[in-house]
Amino acid sequence: MSSSTPRPCGQDRFAQVVRAEWSRFRTARGLVLAMAASVLVTVSLGLLVAGGARTSCVTGRGEGPCPAPLVGPEGTAVKDKYYFVHQPLTGNGTITARVSDMTGQIRLPDVVPGVRNVAKGVVPWGKAGLLVRQSLKQGTPYAAVMLTGAHGVRMQYNYIHDVAGGPHNGPQWLRLSRSGDTITGYESDDGDRWAEVGTVRLAGLPQTVEIGLFATSPGAVWDMAKAFAQATATFDQITLQGANGSWRRDDVGVSMLSDGKTPHHPGGVVESGDKLIVTGGGDIGPATMEGGMRADLMLIGGAVGLIPVLVAAVTFFTAGQRRGPIRTGPPVAPRPAPVAATAMVAGAAAFAAGLVTSGIVVPAGLAMLRANQNPVQPITPATEVRVIVGYAALTAAAAVLAVGLAALVKRGVVAIGLAVALVVVPYLSATAGLAPWLLAITPAAGFAITQSVPTFAHVDVDSSLLGGYYPLPPGAGLTVTCGYAALALGAAVAVHRGKAARQAPLA
Repeated sequence: MSSSTPRPCGQDRFAQVVRAEWSRFRTARGLVLAMAASVLVTVSLGLLVAGGARTSCVTGRGEGPCPAPLVGPEGTAVKDKYYFVHQPLTGNGTITARVSDMTGQIRLPDVVPGVRNVAKGVVPWGKAGLLVRQSLKQGTPYAAVMLTGAHGVRMQYNYIHDVAGGPHNGPQWLRLSRSGDTITGYESDDGDRWAEVGTVRLAGLPQTVEIGLFATSPGAVWDMAKAFAQATATFDQITLQGANGSWRRDDVGVSMLSDGKTPHHPGGVVESGDKLIVTGGGDIGPATMEGGMRADLMLIGGAVGLIPVLVAAVTFFTAGQRRGPIRTGPPVAPRPAPVAATAMVAGAAAFAAGLVTSGIVVPAGLAMLRANQNPVQPITPATEVRVIVGYAALTAAAAVLAVGLAALVKRGVVAIGLAVALVVVPYLSATAGLAPWLLAITPAAGFAITQSVPTFAHVDVDSSLLGGYYPLPPGAGLTVTCGYAALALGAAVAVHRGKAARQAPLA
């Protein structure tokens, strides 16, 4: 009886092929250098941005370092500036009023250089309504029901939460009711029939709170900045149950000019019979642009850094196709390594390079920003880990996509060009503010995983990456990139299996 060496089963052979591919990758000096170049480019650009950033602000004490971002109850950088006509409310109570008119002013780009161009109007997220809050201290919990410039009635609370009411933009009755820690907002067209807008719970609300009328307006967004805007609202039919004091007036969060005495764009209130005409500027909401520099800016060179990764992935595949068979046991018919094995190794190497890149540049860049007294957007440990690991996952998905493209088009130069066009070019275009929608439909969507400050629906921002805008949430964006990578790899595997099956009788 003769003995023979058993041939490895499919799983064992695939594992052996993967190990052989990994050995081939790490012994190819050019591929390793390409991954190192990716790390070097992205880290260098990120640290260059961090090291060169210098911000200054004019305050009542003159020009100097900008103050740290105001942080809300949920750890997010927030804005808290508005004009407030209010009374203390002890225990439960309700305030009702009609917003009978809402106007405003907006600064538009100057027609004549040096001449301020201020027009009448209300920006879409100009706000006027009823508000209850823990105290006048900025950043404290609150809830408000309001009429907006172009988004109807809303109920907002704790700066980052927004609930839509009816699509009204004319005179509207509003009501805000407190019962313990629970605040409920209502709207009505006639003051008789009421519809609930939302109910929220403000944990730890003290026995005595401030309740009243407010008006505010975020700036008009143009040229990646916000220009002056104010909102003026006329309130009438005002009733207050549970409080019976005199109205107090506070321009919450108003800033001073460099003399330390003159308010910058102050608000105010005018009493006219039973009406209160309240004017305010600023905003109550998340500070997406004004809250400091973001962690994802440290990865601003990530798209350029992906180019060596894409080149390495394509080169790795094409070289493997040219070099002949991989032998993992007894002599077998010559055939290159399976596409899946090559993609797995390329993806793993890219993940490692991406992890080293983001693991260095994100924490180091943030440390440099803080050392240079720049305000930095608050970031939780979980978000920082998601940004770091997410960039590594994006790098891996891009490498797998490149392998799939190389296997399909069979020409390295064409595959590299396609990969760069699909992953890098849309990101660079969006950074310049051009066609940001490409980040929703192309493999470049995965850059959303690096977003360190959410895109809030109730904040108007400039639609560019420099302004912090991503059209998709972090997880959804990475899913799009992974979907493209899986589609390309799946198609390549199917094509190569079909080719192998056709050649089998000739082996």
